[in-house]
Amino acid sequence: MLQDELAAFYERNGFGPVLGERPRTVPVFTGCLLVPLPNIEVRHRYLKYHDLHHLVTGYSVGRIGEGEVSAWELGTGSAFVSPTLGLMNLIALSTGLVLRPRRMWQAFLRGTRSRNLYPAVVRAEVDAGRWHDLAELRTYCLEVKRTRPGLLLRAAEFGGYCVLAMCIHVAIAGPAVVARFFTDILMGYSVFQAVKPKKRTDLY
Repeated sequence: MLQDELAAFYERNGFGPVLGERPRTVPVFTGCLLVPLPNIEVRHRYLKYHDLHHLVTGYSVGRIGEGEVSAWELGTGSAFVSPTLGLMNLIALSTGLVLRPRRMWQAFLRGTRSRNLYPAVVRAEVDAGRWHDLAELRTYCLEVKRTRPGLLLRAAEFGGYCVLAMCIHVAIAGPAVVARFFTDILMGYSVFQAVKPKKRTDLY
């Protein structure tokens, strides 16, 4: 069953069930940092279907994988379903662009040939059990459209998303990096320790 596969995905990645009041903020990958951003209603509404996109596409929940699934979603037209959803995709895309830009382009291009689960009618069909398992859902979503209106225009679209994503990245990550630097200094770290890159195991 599709819900069982989703539950197994949550267990594999250490995501527990949401209990009680929803937290006010959620940590989001922004470059080298996990920045707390408001846990808005739009994110909560679409989160289940975003997680299903991870399962459908095979992209991970690490920084690069989140960038890939966001690039894929932008390619499918997520920003036209909800501009706020598109903004969240751009935040994750910015980190992916810094780390693996070619993979972001490949994921976006794959998305232009695919469908997402975000339209209200499709979300209702998912909840009603239209697709019995992940294989059926992949058949519905992946590689079902031709790349239109052409590769050059798609490249220009992706380029526009990249510019927006990096502007957002600077606006969010810049102040966060400065805040972390001064916090580390106040906690007694040397300047060298404060600026030294932290080894990460969550890239992929």
